[in-house]
Amino acid sequence: MGLQALKSCLVCLASYCVTHLEPHLTASRLKRHQLIDPVENLEGRMCTKYDKLLELFCKTDQMCVCMPCIYSDHKTHDVVPLKEGYEGKKAELGKTEAETQQMIQKRRLKIQEIERSVELSKEDADREIAGGVQVFSALKESVERSQAELIDTIKEKQRKTEKQAEGFIKELEQEISELKKRSSEVKQLSRSEDHLHLLQSLPSLNAAPPTKDWTEVSVRPPSYEGTVGRAVNQLEETLSKQMKKLLEAELKRVQQYAVDVTLDPDTAHPKLILSDDGKQVKHVDVKKNLPDNPDKFSVCPCILAKQSFSSGRFYYEVQVKGKTDWDLGVARESINRKGLITPTPQNGYWTICLRNKNECKVFSGHPVRLSLKSQPEKVGVFVDYEEGLVSFYDVDAAALICSFTGCCFTEKLYPFFSPCNNDGGKNSVPLIISPVNHTVYMFNVIKNK
Repeated sequence: MGLQALKSCLVCLASYCVTHLEPHLTASRLKRHQLIDPVENLEGRMCTKYDKLLELFCKTDQMCVCMPCIYSDHKTHDVVPLKEGYEGKKAELGKTEAETQQMIQKRRLKIQEIERSVELSKEDADREIAGGVQVFSALKESVERSQAELIDTIKEKQRKTEKQAEGFIKELEQEISELKKRSSEVKQLSRSEDHLHLLQSLPSLNAAPPTKDWTEVSVRPPSYEGTVGRAVNQLEETLSKQMKKLLEAELKRVQQYAVDVTLDPDTAHPKLILSDDGKQVKHVDVKKNLPDNPDKFSVCPCILAKQSFSSGRFYYEVQVKGKTDWDLGVARESINRKGLITPTPQNGYWTICLRNKNECKVFSGHPVRLSLKSQPEKVGVFVDYEEGLVSFYDVDAAALICSFTGCCFTEKLYPFFSPCNNDGGKNSVPLIISPVNHTVYMFNVIKNK
């Protein structure tokens, strides 16, 4: 078995074990040779062009060269000793390693962040499922209870009918029994051929038993008209109460995403007047003489907020009390602001509007009138950018007005407002961006026992 190499000689281009290395350690001529830790392929350390040792580093071409190379191909280049090039590159590698480790650490932290997000999402999902199961269990119990009560009501009516019929039948059977007894006595006496006996027995014949006139007596089936309807109405009232509780809880959840919104005067139509705090806007008849601005609405009395959103969730509330016409919602950054507006999702608007004081509409390709119990006085607008959701709430009634779902947002979204024309003063009340009331609301499903 051969001995393991201890050193390699860069001059001799050979590797030596401890025995054969001795001359390089003792002979004065060989002591000048450069020894390094044993390596393979020593021929690879020779210049292929000049067959000389690669002992220099060309920083210009980023390659190892020999001495003759610096007088030919690398004559004007920045050349340094191999050791200096090595130290420089080693320092760069150290820096690269540090940067790489930093990148690794950042990605590990990102993994932890994502895993935490998944945990939080699962906790939210479990909480929503538990809440949903509780709610639907309560609703199911309400339905089953109403059904049981309906069945009991119908059966009770049927029991009363049967009891009445049983009373009539018992009374009739009693009369029949008495009548049969009298009939038997009459038949027996009528068979007598003894003239004297028949005439003498007649006075002692029992008088006819008292009987009822059954002509008008009948058992009428009970009326069930309205029984199911009343039960359904009662159930609907119960479900409505629970739905209201649910919507109140939902509204409180979205209100936690409230943002501070202010109006942007640079986008305002020239006939719109803003309050000093940027929270109110109304329409006037006098048009302000303002320089043309590409961001400004030129035809329709509209305005955007200063704030824009390109991710996450946000919510804001607007007071519309006293107005006959208004538009609210969100719009993408690239909307056309210089002509007539058709506020549809295809044109970059997700809005609802009020017209003629009592017609609340949504534009989803064409205007659709919304059926509302009452017109809202304060409207809440909620957006989930990633989910593609825009929802509108009647804040005071804690009711969902309508939602756009499955939207695909690819640009910045801006809160959008239009107080509409003042209509000779009939619609002069301003739109007012209101602070959100963050009162904590604890929701419990109430079961009607």
